[in-house]
Amino acid sequence: MRHRTRVQGKGRDNRLMDATRTHLLRNRLLPVVSIAAVAIVWQLVAQFIVQNKNLLPSVTDVLGAFLVLLESGRLASDFSTSLTHFGIGVGAALLLGIPLGMAMGWFRDMDTAANPIIEILRPVPPLAWIPFAIIWFGLTPVAAGFIVFVGAFFPVLVNTYAGFKGVPRLFVEAARVLGCTSPGRLIRHVALPAAMPSIATGIRIGMGVGWMCLVAAEFFVGGRYGLGKQLWVSYSLQQMSNVVVYMLLLGILGLAMDVVFRWYVDGKLLKWRTGEVA
Repeated sequence: MRHRTRVQGKGRDNRLMDATRTHLLRNRLLPVVSIAAVAIVWQLVAQFIVQNKNLLPSVTDVLGAFLVLLESGRLASDFSTSLTHFGIGVGAALLLGIPLGMAMGWFRDMDTAANPIIEILRPVPPLAWIPFAIIWFGLTPVAAGFIVFVGAFFPVLVNTYAGFKGVPRLFVEAARVLGCTSPGRLIRHVALPAAMPSIATGIRIGMGVGWMCLVAAEFFVGGRYGLGKQLWVSYSLQQMSNVVVYMLLLGILGLAMDVVFRWYVDGKLLKWRTGEVA
């Protein structure tokens, strides 16, 4: 009887392992299959239906253009320039948006004083600030970073504010009973951990908006290099294969940054949500 129970248990474990392997294999294969299917359809439509590289370059045209750009060494300069613009803007958005959102969400007087100003400026499109970016900073990396900052700042601010505003009162009262009474300790040990999921969401959204603003910023104030700048230059020269290369690079790089950010947040900052403590 014990032997039969042991065999049945092993059988269930084996079936569970097989199901897990099948699930992982499916999750890895489906994205590859879907991308391959899109590439095949794209190639067939471009080559046999459109038959015009200026209207729709084929996959092989884009791959050839990518290899030429890679061999020329221009991509490295464009990557580093775009990442510099992005880093300036997002870094400034985090340095200003998170503390201001914390103060507005935690202190009522700060919320009352700052909220009208924020609500007036928040609906202004980031691209509307381009004339002032040029006047204030010239055609410099700081000007492009400023446009990225405007795009990323408000999502970070609003989600940080919402996170601190939504801290359950029960958490605060419990912390005070346990001896955590000063505002600084309450913010550090209670409000900040409770608001962290909302802050992380704001940072993720802000990074996405800032990355989209980067392209337009480099059109106008980005200088000679940058993925967005070269996309516009390629369009001006009717090099549509290069345009698609830069579009795909922007998408892939944005996806990579989002994946790395989610991995860090879920694995480090929000690890407590999985029940793991070590």
